[in-house]
Parts: sequence; structure tokens; C-alpha cells
Amino acid sequence: MFASFASIATLMLSTLLMMAGFGLMNFMVPLRSISEGWSTFTISVIATGYTFGFTLSCIVTPIFVRRVGHVRVFSALITLLTVSILSCALVVDWRAWFLFRGIAGFAIAGAYLVIESWLNERVTNENRGALYSFYMVTCLVGSIGGQYLVPLGNPDGFELFILCGLIFSLALFPTALSTAQSPAPIAQARFDLMRLYRRSPVAFIGSLLSGALSGTWGSLGGVYTQAIGMNTAQGATLLSAFLAGGAIAQVPLGRISDRIDRRYVMIFSGAFGFLSCAVMAAFQGVGTVPVYIAGFFVGSVLYPVYALNAAHANDLAEPDEYVTISSAIMILYGLGTVSGPLMAGTLMEWFGPLGLIWFLAAAFAAYAGYSGWRMTRRVGQVSDKADFQAMPIPVLGTDPAGAPNTLLSDPEDSR
Repeated sequence: MFASFASIATLMLSTLLMMAGFGLMNFMVPLRSISEGWSTFTISVIATGYTFGFTLSCIVTPIFVRRVGHVRVFSALITLLTVSILSCALVVDWRAWFLFRGIAGFAIAGAYLVIESWLNERVTNENRGALYSFYMVTCLVGSIGGQYLVPLGNPDGFELFILCGLIFSLALFPTALSTAQSPAPIAQARFDLMRLYRRSPVAFIGSLLSGALSGTWGSLGGVYTQAIGMNTAQGATLLSAFLAGGAIAQVPLGRISDRIDRRYVMIFSGAFGFLSCAVMAAFQGVGTVPVYIAGFFVGSVLYPVYALNAAHANDLAEPDEYVTISSAIMILYGLGTVSGPLMAGTLMEWFGPLGLIWFLAAAFAAYAGYSGWRMTRRVGQVSDKADFQAMPIPVLGTDPAGAPNTLLSDPEDSR
């Protein structure tokens, strides 16, 4: 086992640094946007630039990797991340930031693909749980650590932007100088949305809602913390509570879903998310600790629903459909991340910060309601289920259900 961890040590160090810069960037950019006096809707439009870039990268990055290899593409993508955040400090205009955030989304999605491709080749049935847990902890620690760098500076200046660029640049070194063998070339994904719908309507709709949930909170969570009067340290704690809840709850929810009809767990997750959002809304203005606790419980179901959707779809898919099904889930998730912030941003314009929480509550309610309705349409338990695999965040690389990887494996391997 020690040899397995040693084989990915440099990769995880790069991941830790990248996620630290990512956590700093995702909290700092909304704070600076608020300071510039931009409306919540304008900030949500900027956020859609990120999600457009993220989704596009999932389609385009495999082409570049096939041509020049993982290490070169990873270096180029980290350079793009550095350029995107430094450009935000140079040109403070929301139209330019829409473009810069698109570049950041493109770069971070591609970097995830490369990292997870590398990790996939080091994973076996014997060490899968340990290595992915290590990956989960690395991403969580990096994201939380980056968010807590924000209180050390002033988002109105340029120092934090430079610090973020430096952290991204440092993330290049461990992987670029590693002597570990690079992964094999990756295959281009195939997309078939209707096949996913035929196999699992609940995963189809659930993937859209999952993207709306995580994309909305990821884009507007920092705006929410400022709107309810939190300082930067308190805001970082709330964002961290969401992440910690998602990381801790994934494995228990996944293991339970392996033993019963996953749709029961989907219904529970949606209903629990709705109630947690209601509690969070009720405690707004009462104190920070109750909001932290409520945020932890919201996050405990907000992030795992992506993996639940993928696991349920692969339960019903044929072996030669894994790649196509997972690719469709990825695209739907991306569409959800684009539409969610725009709708939630509009609600925040009309109703204030509570508009964000009630948008999340409505998405959770729709998730639970649709899952329950589908149980009346398709009755029965799947006999041969794919093992649930926890993921650190709903990223679009490794298939969370343990099926062959969406973008990072040869489709012939899944037959």
C-alpha cells in the first residue's frame, strides 16, 4: 500500500496546490465583484462563463491530450489558470471577467481530467478505496486552505490575485518534474442523451439538478456570505462546512445505496436537502454557528447526488454503454451548472440572499419528487449493481460508479 501512495505523491502535491489556488480564487472573485458594485445577476452571468468553459473543456481537452500527452497539457492548463486570475487583477470589467472565468473553467476541468486519468492508472481493486479517499482528502484540504487565505489580504487590491497566481504556478513543479510514467492516451467521449434517458430518466433529470445545485452554490456561495453580513473568515468557514459535509457523507450514502434501491437514497437526499435549506433560511440572522451546522447538512447531500445519479444509470446500463452513459451525465451536469446560477442570481435580485437558499431548496424538492414519481413508473430493484465510488466533488472525469472512465479510458475496454 505504501508503494501505491508513493506512486501518486507528486501528483497529489500538484493537486493540493491547484486546489488551494482554486479555493482562493472561487472565494476571492465573488468578493471583489461585490466590492465593484456589480449586481447579483451580473455576478451570476460571470459565473456562467466559468461553467461554459468547464463543459467545453470536457469535450476538447481529450483531443489535446491525445496529441501531445498528459504532462504538457497539464502544464498548459495550469498556465491558463494563472493567466485567468492575473488578468482579473489587470482588467476589472465584468465583460472581461466573463471571458477570464471561462478560461479558468476550461483550465480547471482539463486539469481534473488529467489528474484523474493519472490516478486511474494507479488504482486497482485492492487499493481503490484508499487511493480515492486520499484524493478526496487532498482536494478538500486544498480547497479549504485556499479559502482561508482570503482573510489574510484585501480582495479590493491585487495582492491576493498575485498570491493565487503564484500558487497555481507552483502546482506545475511536482508533476512536471516527476519521474513517474505518464498515463496512456485517452479516448474521446461519445454523447447520447436519449440513451441515458431511456436507461434512467431519474439520472437524466438528476444530473441537470445536480449541476444546478453544485454550480449555483459554487458560483454564488461567496456572494451569499457577504449578503448576510459575514466577514471573510466567517464566509470561508461556511463554504468549508459545505465541502466537509459533502466529503463526509458520500461514503455512507453510497454504501447504503449499494444495499437498497438507490432511488430511496435519492428521495432521502432531496428531502433532507430541502429541510436543511429551510433550517438554514430560518437561522439566517440568528447567528453564525447555526448557519454553519445547517450548511454542513446541506452540503452532505448537495455534492453526493452527482455520484448517486451516475451509479443508478450504470446499474441499468449494458457494459458497452458505460462510456456513452457517463458522457451524457457529464454534459447534463454542465448544462445544469450554466442554468442554475442564472436562475438563482435572478431570485437573489428579487428576494435578497434567501433567494439562493430557496432555489437550492426547490432543486432538492424537485430531485426528491421526481425520484419518487419514477419509482411508481419503474418498480423493482436492480440485481447486479455497480459499486458506488465516492468522489471529492462532482467533477467530470472519473466515473463515480466504478464503471469504465468516461473520458479517460479506451471504449474498447468497457466491452
